[in-house]
Amino acid sequence: MDLITEIKDGEISDESTLYKREAVRAIIFDKNNLIPIIFVSKRNYHKIPGGGIDEGENKEIALAREIKEECGCLAKITGEVGKINEFRSKENFYQTSYCYLGIVTSKGEVEFTEEENERGFQLLWMTIDDAIEIFKKDKPIGYHDSFMGPRDLAFLKKAKEIL
Repeated sequence: MDLITEIKDGEISDESTLYKREAVRAIIFDKNNLIPIIFVSKRNYHKIPGGGIDEGENKEIALAREIKEECGCLAKITGEVGKINEFRSKENFYQTSYCYLGIVTSKGEVEFTEEENERGFQLLWMTIDDAIEIFKKDKPIGYHDSFMGPRDLAFLKKAKEIL
């Protein structure tokens, strides 16, 4: 998978102490050409559906789980958008996110986790152009949250370029 960009706020000094995580994300289109976007109301930012790959999961299983939980959907993956590496120096955190394109095959109910509900997750459906504009205007509250918008905005712009 092609590297789209790296987002970092410092240099890695000791790789052996890093907390490393892999995650999957999806930009999936329904029959009306709308994509699901998660608004995190209590942190004031948007994100594309996705999350960490749990132990014992591969990318495909993790992606299907995240899409089901956060969008209430099943989707057919049709291609790759790319990957983005993030380094958050204040958290000593390094993440690689893999993003895919897909088509919604069925819609159901979201299954947000307790933590996601506490953070005010809300599912929205919009065009990719509207999503790009919303992400440009986000003003996240915290340090951790400030990495999500640039990452997902880069994924959205790359997906639009691919399409």
